[in-house]
Amino acid sequence: MSEPPSRELELIRAIRGAATRHQPGVQVGIGDDCAVLETAPGERLLVTTDLLLEDVHFRHRYATPRDIGWKALAVNLSDVAAMGGRPRWALVALGCPSGVRAEEVRDFFEAALALADEHDVVVVGGDTSSSRAGWVVNVTLLGTTAGRPVLRSGARPGDVVAVTGMLGRARAGLAVLDGGAVPGSLDTAARDEVVRAHLRPRPRVREGQWLGAASGVTAMIDLSDGLATDLRHVADESGVGARVQLDHVPVASSVRVVADALGDDAITWATSGGEDYELLVTCQANAFAALAGGLEDATGTTLTAVGEIVTGKPGVVFVDPQGVSVHVAAGFEHFVTDVRRD
Repeated sequence: MSEPPSRELELIRAIRGAATRHQPGVQVGIGDDCAVLETAPGERLLVTTDLLLEDVHFRHRYATPRDIGWKALAVNLSDVAAMGGRPRWALVALGCPSGVRAEEVRDFFEAALALADEHDVVVVGGDTSSSRAGWVVNVTLLGTTAGRPVLRSGARPGDVVAVTGMLGRARAGLAVLDGGAVPGSLDTAARDEVVRAHLRPRPRVREGQWLGAASGVTAMIDLSDGLATDLRHVADESGVGARVQLDHVPVASSVRVVADALGDDAITWATSGGEDYELLVTCQANAFAALAGGLEDATGTTLTAVGEIVTGKPGVVFVDPQGVSVHVAAGFEHFVTDVRRD
């Protein structure tokens, strides 16, 4: 008599059934020791991975399994977007505490697959395991690009520093979710907007592909750790300095509403909060106007100039409208704080 299928095997079968997609380039998907993938001649392969840990990147008391599944894929999509690439294939490794129900795991994968479908991404493998320390999620995403990927190392003195969209929503959402008592006067629409931004970020995939193919873009990075920290990464890799006009940083109106209600500072959230997953771009100064207009026409997303790349020692300086240097806190750094603030 054959043994009944294990709980893990049942989950794998369910995941395989939900994840199976027919897409060019997938010769073998879930079900074998390795996926077998094929890229077109001349394409470059992009590979990224992100590890999400309970109580570091999310708190299970307010992040549902669907939220976790969505975000786990979104942060990787954002990395491929920052290279100007097309996301193609994902591998998802999931560790869960022993008390997790099978339907929670299914919810996790349903949300991840819903976002994957939006971007024509196929889940082609992964792993499942029990965990003694809460939820542990690792996603590896593979993408392709037919041209040269946009790197962090291409910024040059005289370039414009610009960002897509608006900043600060994710940090404001965390303040609402993690801050305990919330004033009853807090605007419901503003609250819902920032909470959604924190739990279900929308990676700028279309925007990244458009910018990656456009003329004049010199460097790009996604805003995962905050403007102050991520711009410093570009400065370090490019061997340049950067100067940001603090009053030019685009702060969402919902962020200002929440900050006022909670007695916090909206501009600090926008510059140091992180997890906005907007794109930070450097471009040739004479190309900025065309890039801003073209991006908005193509995707509906704004591109705002916030500063410039300068000569000198790598670093980032923020200045007020009078040109006076202003201290801005660094964004999130692992091994410095125990619980992610952003």
